[in-house]
Amino acid sequence: MPKTTQLVLSLQSKPGVLAGISKALAAARVNILTLSAAEAAGRGKIRMIVSNPVAARRTLRKERIRFSEEPAFTKRLRNKPGALARAVAKLARARVNIKTAYATTAGRGGATVVITVSNAAKARRLIN
Repeated sequence: MPKTTQLVLSLQSKPGVLAGISKALAAARVNILTLSAAEAAGRGKIRMIVSNPVAARRTLRKERIRFSEEPAFTKRLRNKPGALARAVAKLARARVNIKTAYATTAGRGGATVVITVSNAAKARRLIN
């Protein structure tokens, strides 16, 4: 399971926020590879993996968008029942907690799952 860096943006949940972020990143020629956006108590939390993290960080700072970074793992899976269950079963048996998970699909071609865990080093040993 390849390790990567995920950007985490915590913002006010209001119209146009995601549009502004994606427009700024596009202008910097940064492609958003994965995206998860959720809202709780009027705050939005956006998690993303991008094609050029250096340019994305520079752009977000320029736009005065606060963000943090966290290690994440990506895993390409077949788009079939049970694929996710098999991929995360090793983590469950080793008592590694999955903190966040989301997936992007490409139809019949497969899915890319993104997870963050409580113990990245242990997860990497188990999943590779």
